Amino acid sequence: MRKFGLIGYPLGHSFSKKHFSEKFEKEGIEAEYELYPLEDIEEFPVLVKNTKGLEGINVTIPYKESVMKFLDEVDEKAAAIGAVNTIKIQKGKLKGYNTDYLGFKTSLVKLIGANPMPANALILGTGGASKAVQTALSDLGIQFKLVSRRPQEGQLTYEDFNTSTPQYLNTYQLIVNTTPLGMTPKIDELPDLPYQQLTSDHFLYDLVYNPLVTAFMQKGIEAKCWVKNGLEMLYGQAEASWEIWNK
Repeated sequence: MRKFGLIGYPLGHSFSKKHFSEKFEKEGIEAEYELYPLEDIEEFPVLVKNTKGLEGINVTIPYKESVMKFLDEVDEKAAAIGAVNTIKIQKGKLKGYNTDYLGFKTSLVKLIGANPMPANALILGTGGASKAVQTALSDLGIQFKLVSRRPQEGQLTYEDFNTSTPQYLNTYQLIVNTTPLGMTPKIDELPDLPYQQLTSDHFLYDLVYNPLVTAFMQKGIEAKCWVKNGLEMLYGQAEASWEIWNK
């Protein structure tokens, strides 16, 4: 039996097992997909060694960067991004890829549609998913600033917005939330931004997909912004993972 799975911690919010299990049943594929919650990434080599038939792994928060040290090879795009969310296991060798990049970029282009591509963006969060978003925006010619609770040089803090000029958000037509804020079960949480500055010219993209309308997105809806959750990105990256595992 072919085996695939997801590592991360915690994994209560995962859509992957349901998605792939349904896919396998629908398409008559002899395979199974399991969740592997790891409290520590150092448990990863033992998991790979002890799981017979394991051919592919998806990686989620918080291990998209730290898993890379265990890989034999990293795809060129994933290396440039600095994060891996898909691993292919073939003949005992592990190769890392990043399908978040493609899933997000394709989905964002659909959201923008016939509108002009935003010139400037804010990316909330600096983790592995953020790195894929940064690369996608760069490739689309969108300038961006990173916002973090623990900012490094050149990054912004949330306090910067709440103590700044009244229309600071006007500079950034696109705001992408890559943090887990607002994810089930803590659906009331949202990034600390001056939402009263939002206009109908803003695009709000939330990588969170559960709930389908997050508190962050609701603020955008109330301001008549264009909004989108991470579900389409999730399906896109999942299908790209499947293609990698089968090529």
